[in-house]
Amino acid sequence: MDFKQIQELIKLINKSNIGEVTIEEKGFRLTVKQKEEPVHQVIASPAQIHNLPAVTSIPQAPVHPSAPSSASDKPKTDTAATDNLITIKSPMIGTFYRSSSPDKAPFINVGDEIEVGKVVCIIEAMKLFNEIESEIRGRIVKVLAEDASPVEYDQPLFLVEP
Repeated sequence: MDFKQIQELIKLINKSNIGEVTIEEKGFRLTVKQKEEPVHQVIASPAQIHNLPAVTSIPQAPVHPSAPSSASDKPKTDTAATDNLITIKSPMIGTFYRSSSPDKAPFINVGDEIEVGKVVCIIEAMKLFNEIESEIRGRIVKVLAEDASPVEYDQPLFLVEP
């Protein structure tokens, strides 16, 4: 069997529903298998990711943009208590840490007042420790991510009352 015949065989198998073919010829053995399930790559924008259901068991609060917006831009919710909360989101994929080392106190706790530029956490990405600074001023209401857990881009980390 030559190379062109092998290529044609692969093309035929890909077009058919045959899962596996083995051909033996003069001490030569060739096995061609199809993938069991096709791999689909989905690329989603941050807005689409925001609308996906939560994977963790942590209850999700409404997410509001960090930038000021008009009252008509805000989503309608049933509870007035969470209407004014702002979410600090992860700017990257990595591992979330609340403190600079396991034996040190967290950068912020629930109830702490934060200012613009205050370090709220560290996200480790590719062996680099990135300090995440607050872009808003307010009081921490809830910590949404667990210490030393993986986080995704745009994942809510903290709820802040401005």
